[in-house]
Amino acid sequence: MTAVSGQSYLSKDGDVLDEVVFAHYGDTSGGKVEAVLAANPGLAALGATFNAGVTVFLPDLEQDTQIETDQLWG
Repeated sequence: MTAVSGQSYLSKDGDVLDEVVFAHYGDTSGGKVEAVLAANPGLAALGATFNAGVTVFLPDLEQDTQIETDQLWG
């Protein structure tokens, strides 16, 4: 597990939370979007697309460093 440091992001017009989370954490799996929503009360009430100037706090989250893969052939 590797810690990702918390920081704030200031939105640009047209940003959506999934893209902000993906850009910061590298994916949206494991409840990352839900964790960011929990760390930002009222953020969901702003709608799916943000206006410019919305501050989004991106909390410290634990990330798995291993990726489980399956071999499909051979």
